Amino acid sequence: METTPQPVLRLEGITKRFGTLLANDRISLQLMPGEVLALLGENGAGKSTLMSILFGHYVADEGRIEVFGQTLPPGNPKAALAAGIGMVHQHFALADNLSVLDNVMLGTEPLWALRCARDAARAKLQAVAQQFGLTVQPEARVGALSVGERQRVEILKALYRGARILILDEPTAVLTPQESESLFATLAQMVAMGLSIIFISHKLAEVLRVSHRIAVLRGGKLVAQMPAAGATQADLAAAMVGQSVAIGARRPAAAVSAPKPVCQLRAAHTDDGLRGVDLTLHAGEIVAIAGVSGNGQIALAGLLCGTSRCTQGDVTLHGVPLRAEPSWLVAQGVARIPEDRHGTGVVGDLPVWENAVAEQFHVPGSALRRWGFVRRKAARAEAARIVQAFDVRGGGLDVPARALSGGNMQKLILGRVLARSDGKAPALIVAHQPTWGLDIGAVRYVQQQLLAARDAGAAVLLISDDLDEVMLMGDRIAVLHAGTLTRARPAQEWTRASIGLAMAGAAPDAAVPSPAGEPAEAPA
Repeated sequence: METTPQPVLRLEGITKRFGTLLANDRISLQLMPGEVLALLGENGAGKSTLMSILFGHYVADEGRIEVFGQTLPPGNPKAALAAGIGMVHQHFALADNLSVLDNVMLGTEPLWALRCARDAARAKLQAVAQQFGLTVQPEARVGALSVGERQRVEILKALYRGARILILDEPTAVLTPQESESLFATLAQMVAMGLSIIFISHKLAEVLRVSHRIAVLRGGKLVAQMPAAGATQADLAAAMVGQSVAIGARRPAAAVSAPKPVCQLRAAHTDDGLRGVDLTLHAGEIVAIAGVSGNGQIALAGLLCGTSRCTQGDVTLHGVPLRAEPSWLVAQGVARIPEDRHGTGVVGDLPVWENAVAEQFHVPGSALRRWGFVRRKAARAEAARIVQAFDVRGGGLDVPARALSGGNMQKLILGRVLARSDGKAPALIVAHQPTWGLDIGAVRYVQQQLLAARDAGAAVLLISDDLDEVMLMGDRIAVLHAGTLTRARPAQEWTRASIGLAMAGAAPDAAVPSPAGEPAEAPA
């Protein structure tokens, strides 16, 4: 007689408050054996809090958790590990100077052990790796591994400890397409062997591909559960946001017979990572830069925003040598959308109105100051205009900027650089990870603003780890790997596979043949 499979995990009525904020509101979920459950939600929807409660980092105010039929003690990560729960975070927790084996063994042996059982640990690691098809060299130094190999080590750490329920937080965020495909194959093998997986991601296409069932959180509540089969990206987006959201469609720039160069880099080197970069940015186009994070993206953005200097080669803006002076660049019409909106995009303790107009204070001839003093009334009026035009919500002009949500903070930054008080449209926009961590509605808003700026004549440099965004937004695409940049080619000449190969360091010319006689750069 067949028995009905029982859930491996039950969350019943989980509630968590932080002061007046209700982060989780009576959430109940189940996870079945051999199931991939995708967990979706906007920033602040409650996903991280719920997983932190499950893993013992937080204690729920109400509710209970049951793992394999046994109640899980609250607030006890060691108990969660012992119950078979493993978690792989988006940002890896590995010691680069240690071997794979040492990283896997860390924390698994008592401090008072007289000797380290490396031989037994090596045998166990190799057995686990073979069982799940995760090839690994136990003595390899982690610092010498690729990003995909490091993620493999993180998964092996959890499996080595006996994980039967695996939580994956944004697992493909730092992977090439080929590495993502390898991960999906590994997940399929794990599920076939009976493991259960909670898959957290903002990439809706991946969610539909790998999951059996999808749960959506919004405002701390569980608002939807659905089977992945038959669901669409539009369905998921609507559940996350609470209303229908248009899924982006590619909209290329208008063809121009003689594109106007705005910024040019020639054999540009920097002390912080760029090696001989050649690139021309033209008015009315978006050049999208793909690449695994850490391959020179920060150096490239910093060079064009005046926070770092070119040590070899040259960089010009409108034919004039670019100066490493942020105020000069703002005066020349360079708009900066930084990667870290919290750390460098705003001054969190200053009010919204000061952040909205901060970059204009030191521009020569600014109407926002007189005799070296801020014209407060004019500055607040200008800030109010920006806040209204870009629909920045969060409590008014006088609330500290750190109190804004991620999406509203990004709207504030966009308004500051795209709707300047002097009325000048930006000539060059350097957008570094402009949609990172935003919900799907805010992502579409930011992308629409960048497209509108491009159509108005701005040159846009879009640096993004999100390959879908690169392929959606880029008129030309280049790939940054180990500080070197491929040639920026028209988007239609690239495929996901060829971009992935270039992200891993393969020669792109071998992957995507270019038309005969095509110049290295579009003509200046």
